[in-house]
Amino acid sequence: MMKDTEIIMKYLKSTISACLLVLLLGMSVEAQITQKAEIGKFAITNATIYTVTNGVIENGTVLIENEQIVEVGNDVDIPSEYEQIDASGKQVYPGFFDAGTQLGLQEIGAVAVTNDQAELGDFNPHVRAFTAINPSSASIPVTRVNGVTHVISMPVSGRLAGKATLIDLYGYSPDSMAVTPNAGVHLNWPTSKKGGWWDDRTDEEVDKEYKEDLKKLNDFISRAQFYNKMMTDFENNPSNKEQPDMNKKMQAMREVVKGEIPVIISVDAKSDILNVIDWTKDYPDMQFVLAGVRDGWRVADEIAEAGLPCLVSTLYTPERDYDNYQRPYQNPAKLHAAGVKVAIATGGVENVRNAPYHAGFAASYGLGKQEALNAITINAAEIFGVDDKLGSIEEGKQANLFIADGDPFEPMNHITDVFIRGHKIPMVSRHIQLYQQYLDRGAKTN
Repeated sequence: MMKDTEIIMKYLKSTISACLLVLLLGMSVEAQITQKAEIGKFAITNATIYTVTNGVIENGTVLIENEQIVEVGNDVDIPSEYEQIDASGKQVYPGFFDAGTQLGLQEIGAVAVTNDQAELGDFNPHVRAFTAINPSSASIPVTRVNGVTHVISMPVSGRLAGKATLIDLYGYSPDSMAVTPNAGVHLNWPTSKKGGWWDDRTDEEVDKEYKEDLKKLNDFISRAQFYNKMMTDFENNPSNKEQPDMNKKMQAMREVVKGEIPVIISVDAKSDILNVIDWTKDYPDMQFVLAGVRDGWRVADEIAEAGLPCLVSTLYTPERDYDNYQRPYQNPAKLHAAGVKVAIATGGVENVRNAPYHAGFAASYGLGKQEALNAITINAAEIFGVDDKLGSIEEGKQANLFIADGDPFEPMNHITDVFIRGHKIPMVSRHIQLYQQYLDRGAKTN
């Protein structure tokens, strides 16, 4: 009886805590966004426009009508109904694209009820990040006012964690935010290395476990390939056969094994990267993208030869004690120099706002500004097959862009205006509110 009472009290406490948390989050969001985004017809004039794909336009104009860019260039006729935004002395860039986050899936790491980026089990291709996105996440306005207008958000647990989604950082529901609901499936590669000094397994035990994990992965994909063939045969000749039983995990794998969406493989160590390269050769019909790739600079030529694009960050410590401190910053440049298509992916939640500075470090350590700009715009769009919509400032593309008073890779410069899907976004976030609140606290001076 006593044990039952304790269980009930524990449940009540957790429920009350969850309710209070939801209430506080709701109050925070309501206080955070006091303005509505505007949509209509806008003309950004007198700007230096970094189109990414068509060079830099000095003293140029961008016309935005509803969700699209309708004209870009010099000598643009501006109809009277367009609201003009004078960007003299300022720069216009395509909205930045963080190609690997958990944004919208996690709010407070220590509070379980606010986290939806992990699932039980090792193989969950049917789990979709799209269905779990929280449009009211406090981290979203913090991110978008820093120029990041769209991201890949992905589940992270287990071996095959689930399907990532590509979302705009504006909207009132996952449907209104989604660019590509299913953008790829996330695979955590089984490592063939020890976890660290604390790992007391023998080399034989490590190798055995790796081979067992790899066999499970291969078996799962083999079943998915068989299931896809079986279902395809039935769909092509339904009258001649009995309909096979539906399996939601195998059904979710069909677009993966057919190569319609990529497998995003998180892998870091040199030996593991080489293992991944060999493994992908067994599945020529599937698409693959590497993520993390911290040792990528060590095997850049091999990655390039395999034709595998990489999603990388720069703000982490070197993999080995004897590595030069510059290696994380140099990794994107060395991969690019070998011929690898590189895109920026922070892997974060609240610090996705720092994506421009990941690109800035890469630019300063060998990648150069233009290639760093490509890495956080058009390259990511090409990798995920949305370069017809995003990644550059071109007529007919979705109006995801921002205006800055200087180089957005430098933290001292400011972003003054952000457009997402043609909506002029309020430049308000929790961080800005706190900054304004504590900037002048009325402190007495002697």
